[in-house]
Amino acid sequence: MYWITKDFTFSASHRLSGLPEGHPCTRTHGHNYVVRIELSGERLDDAGMLLDYRELAPFGQHLDDVFDHRDLNDILVNPTAEAVAEHLWKVVPDLVPRINDFSYSIGLSETPTCWAWFGG
Repeated sequence: MYWITKDFTFSASHRLSGLPEGHPCTRTHGHNYVVRIELSGERLDDAGMLLDYRELAPFGQHLDDVFDHRDLNDILVNPTAEAVAEHLWKVVPDLVPRINDFSYSIGLSETPTCWAWFGG
């Protein structure tokens, strides 16, 4: 099995609901997010690659256009890291046509020590 990963970044704000009163994440705050896409597959192409990283460029452009320097609450109802990772996992096939040739996951980090993942 082969695996590749590519990281993307964006900065955005959000506030979360459903948390206990006084929880700091209920206030609007921001993060410098890291999005990691991980792909796996059993075969390499004729060039010896699982996927050319350039094929992921439309996904990076989508992050820049839709998420960068935005309020994530304008995009998702309760934009937890888990919810954003799931949302991104669902939009990848529209942006990267060959993605369905692979198993893929999306990881989202709000801080250097915390990651949420969706996919498989």
